[in-house]
Amino acid sequence: MLETTIAAIRPADETAMAAARELHGRLTKPAGSLGALEDLSVRLAGLAGACPPPLPEPAAVAIFAGDHGVHAQGVSPWPQEVTAQMIGNFLAGGAVVNAFARQAGASVTVVDVGVATPLSAGPVSDPAVLDPAVPRLVVASVRRGTRDLAVTAALTRDEALAAVQTGVRIADELIDAGARILLTGDMGIGNTTPAAALIAAFTGVDALDATGRGTGVDDPTYARKVGVVRAALARHAPDPSDPLGVLAAVGGLEHAALAGLILGAAARRTPVLLDGVIAVSAALAAAAFAPDAVGAMVAGHRSAEPGATVALRHLGLVPLVDLGLRLGEGTGALLALPVVTGAVRVLHEVATFDSAGVAEK
Repeated sequence: MLETTIAAIRPADETAMAAARELHGRLTKPAGSLGALEDLSVRLAGLAGACPPPLPEPAAVAIFAGDHGVHAQGVSPWPQEVTAQMIGNFLAGGAVVNAFARQAGASVTVVDVGVATPLSAGPVSDPAVLDPAVPRLVVASVRRGTRDLAVTAALTRDEALAAVQTGVRIADELIDAGARILLTGDMGIGNTTPAAALIAAFTGVDALDATGRGTGVDDPTYARKVGVVRAALARHAPDPSDPLGVLAAVGGLEHAALAGLILGAAARRTPVLLDGVIAVSAALAAAAFAPDAVGAMVAGHRSAEPGATVALRHLGLVPLVDLGLRLGEGTGALLALPVVTGAVRVLHEVATFDSAGVAEK
């Protein structure tokens, strides 16, 4: 599945991009007056191979959840049980991501790809229906949490591959159900530690530059976290030209699945709106698998985690909003969604100078 998906990822359509630039030049506004929105709409035309590109509606949030063996190193003050408890909150509609998703009219799919606590799928929901009112749980556990990356590889290559392929499958399901844009979400206590390790491995920066305070750890915990990331990179020496190996050595199951979601969307020429540091660390892996996958990525926001800025710079992506967020779940991506929709709607609905009878300068 992974090889077929990667083979289907193509560069942006230059003809469609040129048509979008030309159309912008004829719309009733000064050239370039919409700034980054114009660049975004041109990129989305190139992804879709059409001008104007499809409106990014409906939207679907995919929250991948997993636990982490490195939690045993004391890198987070939160107990690991919170991962499963928050999944219950997502499914009950009580989390921030639910509030923002209702505002945006986006569906929420929670995927257990590696939660330590066994979860029940509950009532069977139809994957062919995107229902913004009813969050859906998919149980697709590869294993009950990763191994401790400070001691050994977090995953085997087969486990990492299974998680990536789960992400591809979820992308296909959501797109087949009608989603025209996918939003990344994540849940996993301790998951900013593997995210930092992935960012350092793929970009080459020092562990200190890739590691943030996550949920707001104190100074001793932060120093320990940086030390864990640095030691893990020294122990495993992950090769950035082998993305599956990097994910296996220092990644998490949700990171690997998010990389698969991005690749699956890129293969279907569907945009992916990235959330925070977990998403962009996964995006680095997706870009290492298939550089042209970056064409499907839209950076929703700049996370307060320093590694997120490092990763976005490496990917060449500029975030749409910068609000100091560090929650995860998909919240920043949801807040940026109206910006993406607006960028595309301009190409669909704004009159040209000729059609409106407006004189040009």
